[in-house]
Amino acid sequence: HEREHDREISELITKHEEEMEKLRAELRKEQQHMLDELRQQMAATHKAQIEQAQLQSQTLHSLELEALRLSLNNMHTSQLELTQSNLRKEKETALVELREMLNDKRAQEVAILQSRHQLEWEKIKEQCLKEKEDL
Repeated sequence: HEREHDREISELITKHEEEMEKLRAELRKEQQHMLDELRQQMAATHKAQIEQAQLQSQTLHSLELEALRLSLNNMHTSQLELTQSNLRKEKETALVELREMLNDKRAQEVAILQSRHQLEWEKIKEQCLKEKEDL
């Protein structure tokens, strides 16, 4: 019974680890997808802003255009860093919640297994007593 119990716990741990790895992969994929979308949106916004600035400021000096471009690049870089930071925090929060959920589930399953083990043990004990009485 102890070996069976240990085997079941080992299987639960393996299942837990596989689920965690799967969720990590999904989170990485989702994060990459969101970053790609953000980069595309930022590139489109950046391109539109540059074209508009060029049309409106054809008479401006080339240094002013360079300053505007650098300003936009800095703003987009800051925006990307902020988004990455937010995604990282969301990912960490989701992982913590998932870990807690899986730990709770594992604890429930362990409790169920212990309960079954106890019931089987009492059943065997009663059978032994009955057999002793019969003898």
